[in-house]
Amino acid sequence: MIELPLTVEKIQEVIPHRYPFLLVDRVVEFEDGKNIVGLKNVTVNEPFFNGHFPERPIMPGVLILEALAQMGVLYSRLRTDGADRKGLSVFAGADKVRFRRPVVPGDQLKLEMIEVKRRSTLWVMEGIATVDGEEVASGLLRAAEIP
Repeated sequence: MIELPLTVEKIQEVIPHRYPFLLVDRVVEFEDGKNIVGLKNVTVNEPFFNGHFPERPIMPGVLILEALAQMGVLYSRLRTDGADRKGLSVFAGADKVRFRRPVVPGDQLKLEMIEVKRRSTLWVMEGIATVDGEEVASGLLRAAEIP
């Protein structure tokens, strides 16, 4: 049984990502065999805002996908009979990705990953990122476990 919420300290026990590339602040829901939900608080002092864009800061879409992918890795490692925590999970692809609106400082991203299928060491999950209940990005993401 997983005790929620998972804080940054607990998240770092499960996945290898660290600042400034750890893009998940908290895990608030987990249902084994189904989905995981987490949060990313987007602040003005994020390093990517220095160049994207100084006059109108917008979180890069690829980083929203990365945040979803990190949630997927968390899910795969927390799931019963999931990925080996000592192995490495890498982004293996994305399909049907859509960006609906910009994510800006002050937004809180809600990141949900829903298990679609698993084939040995390949995971396919549907990712949905929302801000205040409004979808900002979605897509099918694939991850592969490597030794």
